[in-house]
Amino acid sequence: MAKTVLGNSIVVDGEISGDEALVVHGSIKGNVKLGERFEVEPGAIVEATVEATTVVVSGTVSGDVRASERVELRPECNVVGDLRAPRVLIADGATFRGRVDMGG
Repeated sequence: MAKTVLGNSIVVDGEISGDEALVVHGSIKGNVKLGERFEVEPGAIVEATVEATTVVVSGTVSGDVRASERVELRPECNVVGDLRAPRVLIADGATFRGRVDMGG
């Protein structure tokens, strides 16, 4: 599996789509639609609607998150938006405001 990394000083304003995993250390504003894993590292800021197979958040996300497999909110994260995935893990210490839809 190929993986793309957006560094600390990278700011993307627009739409990101593709079939590779993406790790964000910088900032994204817009929409993200991936056929693979999406990771938001500590210090990263994402203001976007996110769709991916798996979404792992350690940084800040403002926007709805949809994953076909799993959403994981790590202890240091801050998420404002709705989560939709068959599996959702919210770690102790995570800050989250929104709704969770696990299908069914």
